Amino acid sequence: MKRLGIAIVLLSGFCCAQNPGGFEPASTNVWGAAYPRVDAAGRAEFRVKAPGATKVQVNFWSSPKLDMEKQPDGFWTATSAPLVPGFHYYTLSIDGAEFSDPGSHSYFGGSKDASGIEIPEPGSTYYLAQDIPHGDVREVWYFSKVTGSWRHALVYTPPNYDTQPSLRYPVLYLQHGGGEDETGWIRQAHANFILDNLIADKSSKPMIVVMAYGYARRAGHPDPDLAGKPFGSPEAMKAMQELAAAFEDDMTQVLIPYIDAKFRTIADRDHRAMAGLSMGGMQTFQVTFDHLDLFSYIGGFSGAAGPLVLGNEKLDAKTAFNGALADPAAFSKRVHLLWIGVGTEEPAMMHAGLVRLHTSLADANVKHVFYESPGTSHEWQTWRRDLKDFAPRLFQDGASKP
Repeated sequence: MKRLGIAIVLLSGFCCAQNPGGFEPASTNVWGAAYPRVDAAGRAEFRVKAPGATKVQVNFWSSPKLDMEKQPDGFWTATSAPLVPGFHYYTLSIDGAEFSDPGSHSYFGGSKDASGIEIPEPGSTYYLAQDIPHGDVREVWYFSKVTGSWRHALVYTPPNYDTQPSLRYPVLYLQHGGGEDETGWIRQAHANFILDNLIADKSSKPMIVVMAYGYARRAGHPDPDLAGKPFGSPEAMKAMQELAAAFEDDMTQVLIPYIDAKFRTIADRDHRAMAGLSMGGMQTFQVTFDHLDLFSYIGGFSGAAGPLVLGNEKLDAKTAFNGALADPAAFSKRVHLLWIGVGTEEPAMMHAGLVRLHTSLADANVKHVFYESPGTSHEWQTWRRDLKDFAPRLFQDGASKP
């Protein structure tokens, strides 16, 4: 370890005194870790012990690396400029080697476990735990005949699910994005707290939420090759669509029947919704429009409809989605909600593509909701806000029944 310039104890200031300047340990820290910490302005302060290192940086995925300064005691420190409120992935770069910060919990994103830091949004409590009834988050494993493997999902059941055994509930299938997994909506986004709070103030109907692993490979088939394919390129889109097709079959042929058999669902299309972020939004549009017999609520969070967003195509309502939109009035009667969201600071291609999809739908007189999250990019704060707007619009004809 010394040869890499890293102390064996690689601490994030576990025993350090509090800074009187208003910084407090981040809510994303492991128990007892004093660093990283944040202040009311949204600045983040980092501290790591690496006495033999020559260069240490904080590697934020959404912004340039932050150089740290070496202190006489062998600790390296740095303070960021104010960060956008929300959840930020990061790692530590120590003499070119990448590490998670031992002061932070790890979160799966970018196809790896990484550190994360939460920057509070002033005045926002909708995604925080409150003194109200809480639902449960359960783990389930099911064997998929499509993939030939055991697959994992998290399932949120609303407050009082176990104490009211005569009630049945509608279901939202909620998908993660590329490079993430089924834990993201709970660990990064706090979707369970968002639903708890919405249900408590009667903004949202009680519902079951299923968060499944979104990558699926057909039994006996290799993984589609994504290496070296530029994001949004036709080659990358083709590979992603292969994965989406396998997931579509797993979801419709295996997962939905499993959930309907194991949980007290209202097992019809009028009480079944699907939404997803980024890659999960693309999957949502593919699955739902291919199976309008199964779904009547559709949501795309920073993602929807593949080439219509990431390409330069304008929606042709007469032919898109196998003609499902050709008769807008009939579509609106069949689909109770079509919802599209994007952050105002998203990458230009993503933002332009979703705005173009929105205007194309409007021009075709297809009823839908378009929401823009102010000041946020392709990040969890956007998707928290999306869920907060989307969930109350679901199942307003009745959420549960005996």
